[in-house]
Amino acid sequence: MNTLTNFYREREQAILGGGFILLLILIWQTVPALISLPRGIALFFTTPVEVIKSFYQLVVKNEIQSHVYVSAVEFIVGLGLAILVGLPLGLVMGRSKILDAMLDPFVTAFNATPRLVFLPLLILWMGIGIWSKIMIVFVGALFPLLINTYEGVKNVDRVLVNVVRSFGASEWQTMKVVVLPNSVPYIVVGLRLAIGRALLGVVVGEFFASSRGLGFMIAGAATNYKVDIVFVGVAIFMGLSLALTHLVKRLESRLSRWRPDEVKTY
Repeated sequence: MNTLTNFYREREQAILGGGFILLLILIWQTVPALISLPRGIALFFTTPVEVIKSFYQLVVKNEIQSHVYVSAVEFIVGLGLAILVGLPLGLVMGRSKILDAMLDPFVTAFNATPRLVFLPLLILWMGIGIWSKIMIVFVGALFPLLINTYEGVKNVDRVLVNVVRSFGASEWQTMKVVVLPNSVPYIVVGLRLAIGRALLGVVVGEFFASSRGLGFMIAGAATNYKVDIVFVGVAIFMGLSLALTHLVKRLESRLSRWRPDEVKTY
């Protein structure tokens, strides 16, 4: 009994979250059997079993693999570029008053501008190939990560910074020992937001200018009233979001354990 209790306590969040999802899926599956839906609604309604069948057929026919591959490349490359640019730029802006004054108006303006308005320009400059979608993913994911990293640097305890500087630490050592570790919670929040914006960028880009990808598949299925295929694409995006968010949470927990030791050992 104690073993089961400990097992539940250690995995309580996952069990409750997964159980609630399964409950909703069960309700979704049983609604048509319990309630007679109007014909207009039933035409555009599907069930989890039908979605699974459609997914299986798409895999067997080798129709979904290329869509997943294209969307995955757009997401990984676009998000990767956003991390490579946004993380160091946020750190530098947070530490440099000159760069902060120079770049803050542009960051604020671009962040407040809907990403969709950049899509026509990107298509004109880069065509309807994969790079226009990568760039819309990059633009969408860049600013949440950059701004949260910047805020994390600005909110670092000045006492800690002054202490390490008084011991003769260089700017790089200060950044490594104090600024970056104490900015981790902000960076993680920025990364979680960036993942969501990146997935949104994939869908939006493929809706308007693509011949491959999950967004293109969803748009084509919706046009042809294939609701089950629409839900296949939606389920893949939702599953990817959950998996990536879980990975980010695990990364945060590991970095949180590392953070105090780094500060203490200086």
